[in-house]
Amino acid sequence: MARKPLPEQKETMPNENRPLRADARRNRDKLIEVAALVFASHGTAASLEDIARQADVGIGTLYRHFPSREHLVEAVYRHEVEALCDAAQELATRLAPDQALEEWMHRFVGYIATKRGMADSLRILLNSNSKLFAESNGRVPVALSGLIAGAVDAGTIRPDVDGTDVLHALSGTYSMPHSPEWHDRSRRLVGLLMDGLRSRAPKAQ
Repeated sequence: MARKPLPEQKETMPNENRPLRADARRNRDKLIEVAALVFASHGTAASLEDIARQADVGIGTLYRHFPSREHLVEAVYRHEVEALCDAAQELATRLAPDQALEEWMHRFVGYIATKRGMADSLRILLNSNSKLFAESNGRVPVALSGLIAGAVDAGTIRPDVDGTDVLHALSGTYSMPHSPEWHDRSRRLVGLLMDGLRSRAPKAQ
């Protein structure tokens, strides 16, 4: 799955107010992108040295941006939520409404994979920074609701679809046993869900 580039924005170093230089921002963005892939595959117990090496930076650079593993996990989580929400609008502009919805659901599965890999660290963050989850968790249902409304208006999915039900079904992938087949099973689940959403859709006149 292609990953959405990180947005251009002014970021600050930990405990500093001045914006990052362009090269420092690129290093930070690359660390977040690599960490998301590594956490999804190996969990947050993965070596930070390996993450730094794959991002083509030194471990000192990683620690300058992220003083602890939890700082890195929080940055990855924020980015994954933002990328998922931004994808809803981007997909809606270039795909048919039901296709945009289906592709977004696949991206949600990728988000779940990363979140699974960060589960232990996210529990720690939940106890120390509950505001992080309060701010981000409400954005995902809004993004999904917009895609569902577009597909309903286009008549390509059934009109009684409830976004909360869809999210509950998709979130079931979080508790599926971790195995080499996890991604394939998750993709099949999205296919089954879309078949159900498209059934009893209004017929084209």
